[in-house]
Amino acid sequence: MTVAPTSSPTFLPVRQDWLDRHQEEILEPSLPIVDPHHHLWDRPDWRYLLDELLADLNTGHSIVATVFLQCRAMHRAHGPEEMRPVGETEFVNGVAAMSASGIYGNARVCDGIVGHVDLRIGARAKAVLEAHVRAGGDRFRGIRHSASWDPDPALRPPYEVQPGLMEDAKFREGFATLAPMGMSYDAWLYHPQIDALTVLAQAFPDTRIVLNHCGGPLGIGTYAGKREEVFAKWSASIRALAKCPNVYVKLGGLGMRLNGFGFETKPQPPSSDQLAAAWRPYVDTCIDAFGASRAMFESNFPVDKGSYSYPVFWNACKKLAAGASVEEKANLFSRTAARFYRLDLSKGG
Repeated sequence: MTVAPTSSPTFLPVRQDWLDRHQEEILEPSLPIVDPHHHLWDRPDWRYLLDELLADLNTGHSIVATVFLQCRAMHRAHGPEEMRPVGETEFVNGVAAMSASGIYGNARVCDGIVGHVDLRIGARAKAVLEAHVRAGGDRFRGIRHSASWDPDPALRPPYEVQPGLMEDAKFREGFATLAPMGMSYDAWLYHPQIDALTVLAQAFPDTRIVLNHCGGPLGIGTYAGKREEVFAKWSASIRALAKCPNVYVKLGGLGMRLNGFGFETKPQPPSSDQLAAAWRPYVDTCIDAFGASRAMFESNFPVDKGSYSYPVFWNACKKLAAGASVEEKANLFSRTAARFYRLDLSKGG
């Protein structure tokens, strides 16, 4: 079965028959994992709801909890435009309630919820945040307002992104509403914008920020064939950002088309060894800069499912962390995510 993607630099077709060509024994199956970055949606050409997520979660690794990230799913069809994303939180909180019943297994699915607020509405963002909190109850943790813009049209996402978003005065006015409400900010951007995030983080030292997808190193369009040049720029920006103690990093999201690794072009899906080899420079740099206490592995499913399967991904992460201590490994796979998103792992799962 092939699932057609939305046209964008992000998505690749999910070909289940291709993914099924490579199977691996699960490494360290008892290691607890919090997956701090996945999506749920029902699109005309792509359904990924609780059943589809559970099919991935139940492939052998010990997933104890997950965090949902906004993806423009189930926005309200009516009402004020700025309030429509609250529908996504209502939807996801319902899925989380289904999971909390225990009927679907021990993993606490969507135990944390990250929604969307258009921060360009300035101080009015507080009212939208309050609506999200009401809709998400004690699961709502923060927001993501994507800043992934590039001059190359081939790298434009299928939704509006304002160039220079993080420098915008109204955006910053909205951003200022997060910390007083205990809300965090998930930063999705491309590697040329990491330095702008550093400036933002320095301006708001009390706001907890997590950089998504290793900072979006680009490898297609105008960046094709420039991996060494991109890596040099990316790594310098990562090390500067890591000096901000309020910033964390998610290790994953490198299966998107925009990263240019080309896993999807091979006759066979990649093994965990191949993934680990391709990603090691990026993951090692992030862990070295941020430390395991501010780094967390993430799946970014189903977006990355066009490049590899869920169990192979987590095997690759475990190989990348093979040299870590027991404490470091616990941080990378569960504790850092639990701290950042305020998840109580003692509740079971």
